[in-house]
Amino acid sequence: MKAFEYASPSSVEEAIAALAVEGGAAALAGGIDLLSLMKDGVESPKRVVNLKGIKALKGIIYDSRKGLQIGALTTIEELLADRRVQSEYPALAQAAQGVRSAQIQAVGTVGGDLCQRPRCWYYRSGYGLLGIYNGKSMAPEGDNRYHAILGNAGPAYFVSPSSFAPALITLDAIVQIAGPKGKRDLPVQQFFRIPTKESEKEHSLDSSEIVTGVLVPPAAKIKNAIYEVHQKQSLDWPLVAAAVALEMDGRVVRKARVALGHVAPIPWPAPAAEQVLAGKPVTESLAEQAGQAAVEGARPLSGNAYKVRLGRVAVKRAVLRAAGMEV
Repeated sequence: MKAFEYASPSSVEEAIAALAVEGGAAALAGGIDLLSLMKDGVESPKRVVNLKGIKALKGIIYDSRKGLQIGALTTIEELLADRRVQSEYPALAQAAQGVRSAQIQAVGTVGGDLCQRPRCWYYRSGYGLLGIYNGKSMAPEGDNRYHAILGNAGPAYFVSPSSFAPALITLDAIVQIAGPKGKRDLPVQQFFRIPTKESEKEHSLDSSEIVTGVLVPPAAKIKNAIYEVHQKQSLDWPLVAAAVALEMDGRVVRKARVALGHVAPIPWPAPAAEQVLAGKPVTESLAEQAGQAAVEGARPLSGNAYKVRLGRVAVKRAVLRAAGMEV
């Protein structure tokens, strides 16, 4: 690991100022991802800015009109322990449970989950975010079993690793950001982007900006759930995840939101699946149709066609789980 400067601000304003350094700086929250990247030489910031001393970035507050305010430094463990999250936002609780490590639950943060970098082994091996070698991406002709099946027309083939983003998208959540130009809010869906060149990143964060929190609207009347498909029971990222939020009128779906995770360079919204569900009572057959619609247009690579079927199954089971009909 290369030598670096270290700053430990006590306010958001101090953190933003500390991040503005020539040569690049990196924000440290839980540190799980950043430290691994630095040890591997993938990231070499001139300065590391520790955010842990900023009290304004911590905690969970609920307001019946505004909804759930989650500080960026709120840990996964704290999210799991919150009764309001368990009762009104089960999709978030289920996503937190999917992080199958007590250690990561204790130190990993909500903001860190949204900002973590792709797990793509080409990127992690130092070939850049797009995995370029000799002028072209290595993913299409290399080992791509865990890469994207949607949104992968090129040159990005990695998958977004966020556990919470699919659920937050279906719940219409807002990412709160602060930077040198002030504060701004973005729908979670717009926080992520597909880079088209190596100089771009997969997050809509400008230089010296940090995520300060997430605002999730009230969801007491919205049935929501997430379903993840894991290769093993121990700690690992899902192969596929599907999040669903349903506004119901009795047994009939008035409005649906569906988003897939770990299948595209961004958390992938599935409007075709939402249209299948809208205006109909939830049945196992309807849930299966929604799953089929969610992966229409998928472009699997040479080694990951299995993800298409997993996507169909994950959406089906998420719909049934949200509707209280899990089989």
